[in-house]
Amino acid sequence: MNVLMLYPEFPETFWSLKHALRFVRKRAVIPPLGLLTVAAMLPQQWNKRLVDLNIRSLSNADLAWAELVMISGMVVQRESAKALIARCKSAGVTVVAGGPLFTSEYEYFDLVDHFVLGEAELSLPPFLADWQQGKAQRFYRARGFADVHTTPVPLWELADLRYYACTGIQFSRGCPFDCDFCNVTAMFGRRPRTKTAAQVRAELEALHRNGWRGSIFFVDDNLIGNKRELKRDLLPVLAQWQKDRGPYTFNTQVSINLADDPQLMTAMTEVGFDTVFIGIETPDNSSLAECSKSQNRNRNLVADVQRLHNAGLQVQGGFIVGFDSDQPGIFQRQIDFIQKSGIMTAMVGRLQAIPGTRLYDRMKEAHRLVGSATGDNVDGTSNIIPSMDAQELRQGYQTILKTIYSPRQYYRRLRIFLKEYHAPPVRTPLTLGRVLAGILATWRLGFLSKERFYYWKMLLWTSLHRPRHLPLAIQLVICGYHYRRISELLIPGGMTQ
Repeated sequence: MNVLMLYPEFPETFWSLKHALRFVRKRAVIPPLGLLTVAAMLPQQWNKRLVDLNIRSLSNADLAWAELVMISGMVVQRESAKALIARCKSAGVTVVAGGPLFTSEYEYFDLVDHFVLGEAELSLPPFLADWQQGKAQRFYRARGFADVHTTPVPLWELADLRYYACTGIQFSRGCPFDCDFCNVTAMFGRRPRTKTAAQVRAELEALHRNGWRGSIFFVDDNLIGNKRELKRDLLPVLAQWQKDRGPYTFNTQVSINLADDPQLMTAMTEVGFDTVFIGIETPDNSSLAECSKSQNRNRNLVADVQRLHNAGLQVQGGFIVGFDSDQPGIFQRQIDFIQKSGIMTAMVGRLQAIPGTRLYDRMKEAHRLVGSATGDNVDGTSNIIPSMDAQELRQGYQTILKTIYSPRQYYRRLRIFLKEYHAPPVRTPLTLGRVLAGILATWRLGFLSKERFYYWKMLLWTSLHRPRHLPLAIQLVICGYHYRRISELLIPGGMTQ
């Protein structure tokens, strides 16, 4: 059996980093971890091939080879997925679909032959059993939550790792919090389930064996959701891994309460973590209460971010506008918070209602849904009729992006960050690729770009005051170039200086 694993193309979004990837000669941020894990669950004797449309195009030869197509993706990949499925069906190939996009929107994909929905450890085996007996049904849905101790090592050999900026590993599924707009708990529950130390070590070894030497992203929705097992199982494995195979750097997603645990922050940086994404959402306590973001309420969030920066963990932040509790002053408050905190990667989006969330159910009951969520955090749209005047919300949102990613404010924020950030003990080696990226950045941003004055000022200040941070500063400038390009797509008249 020849099985073609397909991963749809991402549009030009905040997290696609397409404009930044060109500097480092990469084509995509991360391989499709879910598809590679599913590939490892298929019968060993089956022939498997991965085509990630973010890396290369799908050829007619691929379709002629395939006897079965398995496709996965996220909501933001919806349009690409539809086009891929239509092409596969035109070629007469059977299509099996699963993953977040199809779990929440299967009713919109009439051409799919079989849906394998929810956690594959539960829904894939019955499909495979029926398929091999020639009696496969159209729908297979996981009931309950999977035992992740049964999850196999992803088939990394199917991916051409040369073209990715980082790779991914999953330690846990689930999150103890239950934010109103988030579908993580609906999909994976509130009790984080963790893999064993041996599983994590095996996955790391597989990456190393396939030639990976770059950064690794722990894709967990909240890595510190189960602190006890994090400290007992994961951190010791990573500490030994650094001794045996390092240096490697790691990044992940956590909740803000990590800032309350100095020992855990230190332990994480000592094993190689240097970046954490945190859903901050808003500095307004009323809006935090509205969306049940209890872990963020009644805190000095700026001070929390500064503690994380001081510990050697660069904070990437998620922010939302469009809550019913938001008042017109929220736009300037968001700008002030982002600038003061020194968060360089600030993903600011309008509130969207995702199927499976309490927010979606509430908006549906109130007849305030308009179409479907795009899954693009920063496309400037929403499927919710806002309580604020729609034009005021749109203009306020654009003002945030226009301000925080203007060269003047971005470079000013970079200096704030560099002053606070303490370099962690594990650092990525300065490779030839990073040196060439720095040279290209200096040429394009230091000579050809309108921001060249700010670029040279940054180089001089960082060289004098934070020389160890110079490679990181250039990396953040490159990322900022991408964020600015994305923001310009949404803002009439472009960016300000």
